[in-house]
Amino acid sequence: MGRMQTAETIKKALGGALSDMQLPSADVPLEHPAELANGDYSSSVALKYAKEAKMAPRELAEKLAAGLEGIEGVAKIEVAGAGFINFYLAAPPFAAAINDAVATDMWGANEAAKGSAVMAEYTDPNPFKEFHIGHLMSNAIGESIARLLQFSGATVMRANYQGDVGPHVAKAIWGIQKLGLDAADSASLGKAYAAGADAYEKDNAAKSEIDAINAKVYERSDAAINEIYEKGRAASLAHFEELYALLGTKFDHYFFESETAPRGVAIVKAHPQVFVESEGATVFKAEEYGLHTRVFLNKKGLPTYEAKELGLAELKAERASFDRSITITAQEQSEYFKVVKKAIELVLPELGKKIEHRSHGMMRFASGKMSSRTGNVVTGESLLDDLSEVALERAKESRAADPVQLAKAIAVAAVKYQILKQGSGKDMVFDRDRALSLEGDSGPYLQYAHTRAHAVVEKAKEQGIIAAVDATAEPTELSRLLHRFPEAVEYAARELEPHLLTNYLLEFASAFNRWYANEQILDGTPSASHKVALADAARRTLKNGLWLLGIPQPEKM
Repeated sequence: MGRMQTAETIKKALGGALSDMQLPSADVPLEHPAELANGDYSSSVALKYAKEAKMAPRELAEKLAAGLEGIEGVAKIEVAGAGFINFYLAAPPFAAAINDAVATDMWGANEAAKGSAVMAEYTDPNPFKEFHIGHLMSNAIGESIARLLQFSGATVMRANYQGDVGPHVAKAIWGIQKLGLDAADSASLGKAYAAGADAYEKDNAAKSEIDAINAKVYERSDAAINEIYEKGRAASLAHFEELYALLGTKFDHYFFESETAPRGVAIVKAHPQVFVESEGATVFKAEEYGLHTRVFLNKKGLPTYEAKELGLAELKAERASFDRSITITAQEQSEYFKVVKKAIELVLPELGKKIEHRSHGMMRFASGKMSSRTGNVVTGESLLDDLSEVALERAKESRAADPVQLAKAIAVAAVKYQILKQGSGKDMVFDRDRALSLEGDSGPYLQYAHTRAHAVVEKAKEQGIIAAVDATAEPTELSRLLHRFPEAVEYAARELEPHLLTNYLLEFASAFNRWYANEQILDGTPSASHKVALADAARRTLKNGLWLLGIPQPEKM
């Protein structure tokens, strides 16, 4: 009996017992207890219907449990606490879980999302600027959400929206001109932007010059500026592609503000009943919807980010057909997105129903642990470089064929795990030493558990031990947690919260390491075949789980 089938069988049995007592049976709660000591499944159904049954919850639980004998795949039923009914599974469901894991490289996909199409937009760095920590967080969360939905059966289109026009571009171009930098050198663009941004705030003459450049970029009216713009844009985008490859993301659609801006202007002007003039600008007064007023066209008639979002929504729908459009950005943009979404609902109502926003918190650094090589700001790129440099010393001592690539894989694991281990909307404190640790609660710890399991399977092959599942083998902590993997994935995908899977994988990796330390796996006994099968199932589960988090899965460390 399969994992999901076992759960449905228990629910059906509980529903039947409720019906026998003339109680509602359509909605039967069933979940995994937090502690394995409390069983493999637990139901709070007695607490839910105690009042209706006119009984104490525990009394009702005992009556229900008394009529639940003989459920296929269940070895024992106990009533605990205030009235929870706990179910302990027999060996066959765990054997089925091991077989499922060994049989395929990617297993347990949820059928619920099949047939749906999702566009996930994330990362969104701006050409002419550095790839900062926020982009790294958006990428980690967005890529994992995309993979969770993809694993659940949805068709997922990865989208990247990049600001290739606007004041930041003008500031960078001004800096290139004033400092005599090469626009084709991506490493110079951050320096140029920083110079322009500083001058814009402190020097009125520079401010006027930058504003003039901004208008010329939109108008494409100056040949010299156009040349700088094209070189800088191309250099930025090419460099970003190197970072996307390192992070394991391949985008299906790229959108740019240069193409959404004119569309946004047209949409705003076509809906004067929604967007009204105010002090020379065009605004959306959203107070009547419990929100706030935002400018969509400034006093010069140029589109703001808000207007460009309208053009982006329209352009997304033209490029692809989707049921959901999910955008992952920083928490600080949440109120901005509420206003933009309401505006889209009013002017593009069919699209407005499909738009969702997920936010992430801020990354801060443990005191004294990080410093930027290029200034006071730690960029996403400099963080990855720093972690790779530290990890390289360890990688050189490993069995890996390419220590440099392993160091990069460890760096990606270190930062992604720290981002994904908590709710996506929460701030986090990044500690480099903890992030790179092999002792637990880190990405490299999960990677190392995977390489251990891989080594066991490879050694078994060398010794001619064939993996074979014993359907009567006593369930272990490891096999019981293995059984929960598909539901952990489904839960994380449904909630769009990768941390739910991250927490599961940490518990699973810890259980594997305890089993590995305490068990003589290749001991020459008949049970070795079952233990090798369990090790292989653990290896594949860790591989799949790491993939879902967007974390590389090295085979040697």
